[in-house]
Amino acid sequence: MKSLASAKSCERLALEYRHTRVIYHAEKLRFLGVEGRDVYNVAAPFADEGRVVMAARVEPRHSELSEVIFFSDPGDGVWRPLEDVRTFRGLQDPFYTRIGSELVFGGVEVWTNPFHHDALEYRTVFYRGKHIRDLRLFAVGPQWMKDIRLVGLPDGKIGVFTRPNGKFYGGQAQIGWIVLSSLEDLSPESILKAELLPDRFRPGEWGGVNEAHLLDANTIGVVGHIAYRTADGKLHYKSMTFTLHLKEELVTPVRVIAERTDFLPGDSKRPELQDVVFSGGLVRYPDGTAHLYAGVSDAEAQRILMPDPFAAACPTVEELKA
Repeated sequence: MKSLASAKSCERLALEYRHTRVIYHAEKLRFLGVEGRDVYNVAAPFADEGRVVMAARVEPRHSELSEVIFFSDPGDGVWRPLEDVRTFRGLQDPFYTRIGSELVFGGVEVWTNPFHHDALEYRTVFYRGKHIRDLRLFAVGPQWMKDIRLVGLPDGKIGVFTRPNGKFYGGQAQIGWIVLSSLEDLSPESILKAELLPDRFRPGEWGGVNEAHLLDANTIGVVGHIAYRTADGKLHYKSMTFTLHLKEELVTPVRVIAERTDFLPGDSKRPELQDVVFSGGLVRYPDGTAHLYAGVSDAEAQRILMPDPFAAACPTVEELKA
């Protein structure tokens, strides 16, 4: 895989974004039935059996012992837990996609290891089914890897974005890419064979893919996050996008599309998490706008209405190189 340009720092990308920033509206998402707990890091809503549903991370303010709950909005703008769908305990940061006629849902499974001083361990897990009521576990990712995302390709194969990290990648999470023949080939072994995408992040910074859109037969639009930590210990997460071109085997530069100041003020889980936006997903509209759903400051879920970042994201490679 090739890149059209060298990586830029997160703050440089944010400065470029601020010159052209357009945000039409910001709003907090409202939830009932989870009193005393925070709801954040939502996936984008989708239709399931005639209703609009949304998966979200739910946990107490001073804990990360979370669960993922499916909510539905009956039309009054308030999201309520679905009573006929299971709760996924021990799961964080949900996502979904459609592969053929199936729904693929997943998240980060977290547990404590009693043989290692109750240290937290995690992996990405994947469920599949026709609807959310009949989801069944079918695959897991490698230990200690988050942000694995799937996209169905026009030839029936499966594109997989991965998040390798560790000493072989400068100690910071990067983004990998591999194409598999089918969902049956998804495994820790196949995921670890992914190719590292070049020029995604500067040294000391990291990120991951949160959602992938098949824009046309040759182009995948990626919604993700880019992050870094400052000397005062504070984390800074921003929403970003890029596109991957299958035929040409190249990726476009990362660009920031939203940051914390684009959303409404609110609480944070801890002071060092105030400047965090964790992209959840994008709902695109025919008029060229889109809602970006996100978790903010690890304490709330919000959405912003903005120009669709992929509305003109399918230029030819010659135009991209110009």
